[in-house]
Amino acid sequence: MMRALIVDDEVHARRSLEAMLERTGEFAVVGRCGNAVEALHAIRAEKPDVLFLDVQMPKVNGLQLLSMIDPEIMPHVVFVTAYDEFAVKAFEENALDYLLKPVQKDRFAKTVDKLRRALGEAPAGIYDGPPIERIPCLGTNSIRLVDLADVEYVHSGAAGVYVVTTRGEHFTELTLQVLEAKTPLVRCHKQFLVNVRQVEHIIREGPRETVLRTRSGKDVPVSRRFFPKLKEQLGLRL
Repeated sequence: MMRALIVDDEVHARRSLEAMLERTGEFAVVGRCGNAVEALHAIRAEKPDVLFLDVQMPKVNGLQLLSMIDPEIMPHVVFVTAYDEFAVKAFEENALDYLLKPVQKDRFAKTVDKLRRALGEAPAGIYDGPPIERIPCLGTNSIRLVDLADVEYVHSGAAGVYVVTTRGEHFTELTLQVLEAKTPLVRCHKQFLVNVRQVEHIIREGPRETVLRTRSGKDVPVSRRFFPKLKEQLGLRL
């Protein structure tokens, strides 16, 4: 059985595609998501074999979502779209296939055949995707998009990953690995990324201890391992 995750902001589209997948007898639908934040959580939790992904979604679209998935858990991707022009973009992004809405049975059968062969022969594609300009964070019954310019630092812990701004902390499903690769945020510690534009003071508390103080007065630790690269980013000769 192929483990499938459906991501589409339209309830009817999710239900229709799920029914088609179930009729084949070859798929186990492990999740149905209405937005990118839900999808990121489901991909990390369920590790699906294939992602049926709507291209046009509010807040964060399908192509942007691909930039936010850790490469080691990237599933095969089938884009589902109502717009023909996105088919070309889909293949530029190494998608396994694309389906035009409304999905036709004969075209869907070809996609299923491609998936059968791909899962036995090839790893999922590598998606460069666009840089991340705003970090999607989970709010109360909403998605908050935090501009990178407003980010002071990002930290991870047992409770997850949090984006810190002058106005507070916001939970995100993105990992530090993805944020380091796809944004200008700089690694300063195993559990911290920092926005160097928000750094106001660099405090040497000893020969082996350094702390960054942000413009709003928050302290961010720097580990010895990442200090040389951080100095380079800040243009320092400490």
